[in-house]
Amino acid sequence: MSWGTELWDQFDNLEKHTQWGIDILEKYIKFVKERTEIELNYAKQLRNLSKKYQPKKNSKEEEEYKYTSCKAFLSTLNEMNDYAGQHEVISENMTSQITVELARYVQELKQERKSHFHEGRKAQQHIETCWKQLESSKRRFERDCKEADRAQQYFEKMDADINVTKADVEKARQQAQIRHQMAEDSKADYSSILQKFNHEQHEYYHTHTPNIFQKIQEMEERRIVRIGESMKTYAEVDRQVIPIIGKCLDGIVKAAESIDQKNDSQLVVEAYKSGFEPPGDIEFEDYTQPMKRTVSDNSLSNSKGEGKSELKFGGKSKGKLWPFIKKNKGATPEDFSNLPPEQRRKKLQQKVDELNKEIQKEMDQREAITKMKDVYLKNPQMGDPASLDHKLIEVGQNIEKLRQETQKFEAWLAEVEGRLPVRGEQARRQSGLYDTQNPPSVTNCAQDRESSPDGSYTEEQSQESEVKVLATDFDDEFDDEEPLPAIGTCKALYTFEGQNEGTISVAEGETLYVIEEDKGDGWTRIRRNEDEEGYVPTSYVEVCLDKNAKGAKTYI
Repeated sequence: MSWGTELWDQFDNLEKHTQWGIDILEKYIKFVKERTEIELNYAKQLRNLSKKYQPKKNSKEEEEYKYTSCKAFLSTLNEMNDYAGQHEVISENMTSQITVELARYVQELKQERKSHFHEGRKAQQHIETCWKQLESSKRRFERDCKEADRAQQYFEKMDADINVTKADVEKARQQAQIRHQMAEDSKADYSSILQKFNHEQHEYYHTHTPNIFQKIQEMEERRIVRIGESMKTYAEVDRQVIPIIGKCLDGIVKAAESIDQKNDSQLVVEAYKSGFEPPGDIEFEDYTQPMKRTVSDNSLSNSKGEGKSELKFGGKSKGKLWPFIKKNKGATPEDFSNLPPEQRRKKLQQKVDELNKEIQKEMDQREAITKMKDVYLKNPQMGDPASLDHKLIEVGQNIEKLRQETQKFEAWLAEVEGRLPVRGEQARRQSGLYDTQNPPSVTNCAQDRESSPDGSYTEEQSQESEVKVLATDFDDEFDDEEPLPAIGTCKALYTFEGQNEGTISVAEGETLYVIEEDKGDGWTRIRRNEDEEGYVPTSYVEVCLDKNAKGAKTYI
């Protein structure tokens, strides 16, 4: 089967058919292009959907994702994000492997088609030219033959007429001979052109046209094969991402299977447990007898009274003993005293951890600046060491403030946990602050409270005595402390304003005694005279220890 032999006379129809084939190819390219746009839009919408439901950072919603069901949902969102990425891969691969390649192939196909049909039209024009030459020689031969017949008839007529002169007869004879010769020449010319045309026509229909049509047929068959291969690629691009999409779906299933309802229930207990004991029975109060009513320790009225007395002492337990007592609304206190004991403990512990992280961060920054200063001291061309002094001072002040905050929250935490804060020399040295003006308040549990014999509650008196005992204990601890011996000297490198309790102010260049060296917390204990001693940042002084001094390795 060959177009050159079967369709030798269908040049125009083949031209239309091949153009239709190119249109089909361009139509398929447009289809794939729109599919890639759909995949991109779908991936974008999936990503936006996943982002929309992601928990916001540092928000209450983020805290909710500690539950296994919420974690599974978060995993689902992450898997959907990866799922969207696979649709982007589909779009990219279809664009690069199909759309771009077919677009380039279409341009090449158009050029090839144009070349073939141009060659076909050229062959057509040549055979048409040969046909016109044949027709022209044929008409000339016909005309010359007719002219020769008329000249012969005229000669015979003149020759038969006795009245015509011999000269006229001779002239007519010569004219007839000339016409006959012209007819013979035209005949020969016509015969030659006819033979040439037949040869050209044979070449055209049996050689040129079949060759051209065969090329066109091969071109069209390549187009058909190419579009088939593109359709296979179209399916393979989808098939390649199926395993990864399957992994995404497996991840969602795995996340769903990781949901633990018991664990979530336990988290609810930890999140909302108040730490209070359930109220006891309310005793019957007999109003029929003229006697004083004794209030039960576990009665509702006593519980209310406890709430009030606690408010007088610390203002931290109002409305928390009973779920049906109205709660105060307003700003959250700094010590979280508006929360139940268990929740308050968690919040305070969280705050202490955060402050410790910030302190560590500042200490790392101070260490880095100190190292940079040492580099500047060794290599002055790299920078001025004095330019880092203000930064070191600023970092030291930040550390001091953070330690002050940490000590405050640790005191509240110790209070909640039912233990007294240990305020020894080590604690004071670490924070650089000891506030004797504001000792931590101590709140007793309701179970430890007592009533007087007549039924009245003596909580305030008890609390006052407890505070006095605490203050006495602390005073004794510091009053009994013996002065430490000097273990060396130090020179102040910078001026330090010791504004907090437990610290001491020093001036730049001042020489003082060292009575306790830095134990790794960044503070050194020094003494100016018998009455003035305290802590200064170790980075502010240059220490020279006397290793032979008595008590050089003795610490409190």
